[in-house]
This record gives sequence, C-alpha cells and structure tokens, in this order.
Amino acid sequence: MRRVFLSLGSNQGDRLAYLRAAVLSLQTSGSVQSLRTSSVYETAPVGLTDQAPFLNMVVACQTALTPLELLRLCQTIEAKSGRTRTIRWGPRTLDIDIVAMEGVVQNSEELTLPHPRAHERAFVLVPLLELEPNAELGSLPVRKLLERIGEEQSVTKYSEI
Repeated sequence: MRRVFLSLGSNQGDRLAYLRAAVLSLQTSGSVQSLRTSSVYETAPVGLTDQAPFLNMVVACQTALTPLELLRLCQTIEAKSGRTRTIRWGPRTLDIDIVAMEGVVQNSEELTLPHPRAHERAFVLVPLLELEPNAELGSLPVRKLLERIGEEQSVTKYSEI
C-alpha cells in the first residue's frame, strides 16, 4: 500500500455535490483505503482565468494500485461526473489530480509524479497542509512553498465535505 494525495476541483454546476460524489466514488471503489478529506476551499481559477471560481480539496488515502491504475480510476470518476476535456485549464464538473504517491517519481506522457505544478498552487497546498501539517512536496515543506506563493492566490475556506 502506498500513501497518496489527490487534489479535487470543480467549477461547474453543483460544485460541492460533484466533490462529495467523487469522495464517495473513491470510498466505494474498493481500491483506496484510509481515506481522509480536507475542508473545501473556494479559489480563483488558475491558467484560464475567465471562468467561475473553483471549489477545491485534497484527499489523502492509501492504495495498492499502480500510478496508471489510479489515474484510470480518477479519470473514470471524472467521466461519471460529465467531465469533458476540451479546453486546457477550462471549466469542469470535476478534476482529480494525483498530487503525490509515496515512493513514486515518474515522468511520462500520461503522468508526472509528483504533480509538476502542485508546488505553485495554493489551492493544492492549503488543503494539503490542513491534512498533513508536516507535509513535503519534493524535498520542501509545504509551509515554505506556501510562503513563496504569498497572498497572490486567494484560498477561502468554503465548507466541510
């Protein structure tokens, strides 16, 4: 079993319902255990900024799946929510990214781990820090990574899942 951090986000429709459904799908998949969730945060979009705000959260769990098997599970859950991939960083019902997987460093066309941009995204770092106060990405403490970002990215606590 490997420890995994997943980042979940939604900015279309009933955003909170999509996040709750994704957590339930993960819990009932039979492929992940010891699932814990952060609070839900409202955040401004990154990349393509002319769109609705996101709700974001982080899930910590354990899995025996390979990285690509976990990616497929996440994509299946996204598809069940009606996710379509038409515009990079565009609006979406649900986005699930694998942030990090214990003991895995991978760089392929399909998947890069740890996530190549997680360290610069407050919408990942704030909920990750809530779950794991001593978390590190790469070899740097998440607290330090957040200090580098500063106040430029707005992350506001929205609700509990």
